[in-house]
Amino acid sequence: MRPDVQAAPSAIELASVSVSFPSTTTALENVSFAVPRGRFVSVVGPTGCGKSTVLNCVAGLRAPTSGEVLVDGVPLRGLNRAAGYLFQQDALLPWRTVLDNVGFGLRLRGVGKQERTDRAREWIARVGLSGFEHAYPHELSGGMRKRAAVAQMWITDPDILLMDEPFGALDVQTRQIMENELLALWSERGNTVLFVTHDLDEAVSLSDEVLVLSAGPGSRVLGRYPVDLPRPRDLLEIRTSPRFTEIYRAIWADLREEVLKSHG
Repeated sequence: MRPDVQAAPSAIELASVSVSFPSTTTALENVSFAVPRGRFVSVVGPTGCGKSTVLNCVAGLRAPTSGEVLVDGVPLRGLNRAAGYLFQQDALLPWRTVLDNVGFGLRLRGVGKQERTDRAREWIARVGLSGFEHAYPHELSGGMRKRAAVAQMWITDPDILLMDEPFGALDVQTRQIMENELLALWSERGNTVLFVTHDLDEAVSLSDEVLVLSAGPGSRVLGRYPVDLPRPRDLLEIRTSPRFTEIYRAIWADLREEVLKSHG
């Protein structure tokens, strides 16, 4: 963890956020936490506990029923323009090439064709897709599509990255490669990351801190666990370290009970 991160102001704050749906089901109840600027924080919890709802609130896609979301200390109203969102299923447009998909966000921002083409080619190279600029999404493997989606999000250089189980559908080897690439990009650019995953192993490997939500309905913050593993991290090696195992077991001791509740 970079030494200046801890003292940085909060990029994201949820203040007593509750979310209820029209069916009267309460997804989140009085959820409060803050993510300092430049931190990588993962959210884990049982299936249906409201992890994605947390991200949607921070993205401005869903307004809290009560409480407030703040971005850089300012209450969020409408969409969070400071955030990029990487969904579990990529948002690539099937009728556009990789080059056009990666540059699409710049096009929406009014960036000229030559500049967005140059920048898109740069990002395509950075995620290892050189030579596939003119391929369409259906011609790519799952891992290649995910690389294109990562480039599509990063090219606009958002201050905040919201990720909803982005690597869950990938095979183990491709997933670990993508996780390493994600950490390399994050370490270079210092964005704030809020990362949702069902995989505790992934959460501990990537994060500065892991936040655990209780079983729903009415999910709440059960605990927050700092991850003091040294950076930079090689995710192919770090999982064998004794400290990784110690942190994993400490979190799982609390998370396990909530998983059992959700299946009760």
